[in-house]
Amino acid sequence: MKFSFIIPVYNRPDEIDELLQSLTLQEYDQDFEVVVIEDGSTVPCKEITDNYQDKLNISYYFKENSGPGDSRNFGMKNAKGDYFLILDSDCILPPEYLSEVQKALEIDYVDCFGGPDKALDSFSDIQKAINFSMTSFLTTGGIRGGSEKIGKFQPRSFNMGLSKIAFEASQGFGNIHPGEDPDLSIRLWKMGFETRLFPNAYVYHKRRIDWSKFYKQVNKFGKARPILNSWYPEYNKLTFFFPTLFFLGFVVSLLFLLFGISIFLILYALYFIAILVVSTFESKSLKIGFFSLFAVATQFYGYGIGFLKSFWNIILLKKKPQDVFPELFFKN
Repeated sequence: MKFSFIIPVYNRPDEIDELLQSLTLQEYDQDFEVVVIEDGSTVPCKEITDNYQDKLNISYYFKENSGPGDSRNFGMKNAKGDYFLILDSDCILPPEYLSEVQKALEIDYVDCFGGPDKALDSFSDIQKAINFSMTSFLTTGGIRGGSEKIGKFQPRSFNMGLSKIAFEASQGFGNIHPGEDPDLSIRLWKMGFETRLFPNAYVYHKRRIDWSKFYKQVNKFGKARPILNSWYPEYNKLTFFFPTLFFLGFVVSLLFLLFGISIFLILYALYFIAILVVSTFESKSLKIGFFSLFAVATQFYGYGIGFLKSFWNIILLKKKPQDVFPELFFKN
């Protein structure tokens, strides 16, 4: 099996440098390919990729900006491998990553897999808090952090494997972003392909974002989900409504407090105390624990508001997603 890493990058040369460096340290004794796709960057990374020509089997392509999904498709069309490993440019791989992927595929082959993400000790406190918020069983049920307990696993494109056969059958990613990865997973299921979590094939996901960018990111996640639900209603789940219900429940709890009923607000307080305790324990840092409170609140509010707005316009008013949220769609 020949692996090809597919890495789109947009204006992040320093970021791709860290990822490529980690690829040179892979404990893997077979050849693999690295395909870097510059998605119309104004700050290109070609000089960085040139530095790895003697260390990696690497190719570099520059194309007009058309979004990460189309750039991944472009990379897979030009790759020479028969199994594609799709990464975000803000990831760093542990040395055993490729060996773990190979091992998992040999034990029980699957045409599409996803892996979890973790945080390195060198990450900033905010990055660690955001990582906790995005991966903890207390927030997302662990579906991004290594749990398969909630329904069928939908690989995320920051750490995804896709066979050449599955890519050619599905034509890869669509033009929605975010949401292109669950869209691809569902289309693969409908075609008879399986997806699975490889818990040992994890990456360190650096997420170079501040609080404002994090809010915008999760808000877009919330907007994308009702769109996917309208496309694939058979895969709609009650859990998709939880962040919105959590936010609305908090507002109702404040209203109840005006009438002297505090039990609901106490329940919210207990939940956030649990967030503080678990995050502090896992990170061994009270500061990160408090940052996690803000990260979780931002995640639920941002996603919840985005979901509510999208649900109203897409599901109830039956508006066309591209007209309501043009920022979620790239023109390929």
